[in-house]
Amino acid sequence: MSSSDTPKIDVQERGANQQASDRRLYMQLHAFGGCLDPKPLVRALESSRFEAVLYQDVNDPRGIGVLTMSEDPTFFVSAWRELLTAEPFAGLAHKAELTMFGRTYASGFEAELDEWLLRRPRRTALNPAWPWAVWYPLRRTGAFARLSAQEQGAVIREHSVLGRAYGDADLAHDIRLACHGLDVHDNDFVIGLVGRELHPLSHLVQTMRKTAQTAQYIQTLGPFFIGHALWQSPLGGPRTS
Repeated sequence: MSSSDTPKIDVQERGANQQASDRRLYMQLHAFGGCLDPKPLVRALESSRFEAVLYQDVNDPRGIGVLTMSEDPTFFVSAWRELLTAEPFAGLAHKAELTMFGRTYASGFEAELDEWLLRRPRRTALNPAWPWAVWYPLRRTGAFARLSAQEQGAVIREHSVLGRAYGDADLAHDIRLACHGLDVHDNDFVIGLVGRELHPLSHLVQTMRKTAQTAQYIQTLGPFFIGHALWQSPLGGPRTS
């Protein structure tokens, strides 16, 4: 194969008007059981000064979830790992099946690329006015990948219009992360839905069932983590990158 036949690899995130960026935000959710008193966890997170959210698990009276974020993936195997393997987190039962890890991504149409990749996800996750959260991974079918770009766009657009309508009404706000090659179950995406109340988040998931993407092109969905924020780091505080 000649050099002219070698495909050009582009790993940048690209938005509208020829915007390009090598920056993206990684986010990870861990879930634990056996938590009788979350106050020591709050103190540990406050002392760490990491960007994070501590959730109380709706489906486990002793369950908690902890979300963090960083532009540097090394953070998750260094400072974040050190926090989770020390007390008080070390004494909890880790629920590996609920671990979710992904990165922000662009679809090529974002008017403000850094806003979409970096600022909006932070603002959404750390907003004290939106304490409820539903987090879940999903995997598309192979049939979706075989659709033409035009057909894929129509399927995604139906999904996006619904999500935007809920966001505009301040009912549900989404965080979309790609997890290709980052998920032990080979999922494609991690979705976070957050809002003031729990019911609209459930209602959005229900409504999405009727879209072509969910009804025809989703192979697996979940497991789901449903939490209510007990503590959130302040927006605009010290960052983990």
